[in-house]
Amino acid sequence: MSYYRRLRDLREDHDLNQQQIADFLGIHQTQYSRYERGSYDIPTDFLIRLADLYKTSTDYILGRTDNPKPYNCKP
Repeated sequence: MSYYRRLRDLREDHDLNQQQIADFLGIHQTQYSRYERGSYDIPTDFLIRLADLYKTSTDYILGRTDNPKPYNCKP
C-alpha cells in the first residue's frame, strides 16, 4: 500500500477532512490534497507531525509495517 492511501485512510478514520489537516500543518488544503494524491512527496516534518497526531509511527504511514501502534521510544 502506498503511503498516499495511508494518509487518506488515517485522516478518514479520525473523522477529519483535508482542510482540518491542512490547518494543523499550516498549509493550504490544495497542497495537502497533493500529498494524499501522491502528486508530491510529503515533507519529513509533516510526516512526523501526522504520526504524532494519529498516534502511530512514520513507518506505518510509509507502509514499512502494518502495525499501527507507535514505537515505545524512550531516551
